[in-house]
Amino acid sequence: MHEKWMKEALKEARKAKEIAEVPIGALVVSKEGEIIARAHNLKESKSDPTGHAEILAIKEAAEKTHSWRLTGATLYVTLEPCMMCTGALVQSRIKEVVFGAYDPKGGCVETLTKGLDLDGLNHKVSHTGGVLEKECGQVLSDFFRERRKEKT
Repeated sequence: MHEKWMKEALKEARKAKEIAEVPIGALVVSKEGEIIARAHNLKESKSDPTGHAEILAIKEAAEKTHSWRLTGATLYVTLEPCMMCTGALVQSRIKEVVFGAYDPKGGCVETLTKGLDLDGLNHKVSHTGGVLEKECGQVLSDFFRERRKEKT
């Protein structure tokens, strides 16, 4: 089931790539198995440092459900969430995060730190990494390879 939803998140990542955003996509799926929200990075387009796919998907899901508590929902994202996004996961009461590629430079779920497993947090978010890892990583690798070619 995780792969099905990650493929949807990859569609969002490709939308980001089309508008020259770092290709990261996310979606929030309800406990009933319905997509509540979908988003992709918009940092560049909106000149917004919080314009991460995860943040945008969480905000949209909260608006649609009329609640900041996304209890029982799962967030799927193509890249391991950063520190800011792990904080948003805890604050939104998301049940689980499932991510594709690991992020050696900014991943705060399993790679740089285990931000969702810190003692003292008032909410625990379960997590699964590496779902369609190669496909998710390839979208990012291709994007940055193309960007480097453009600069030469």
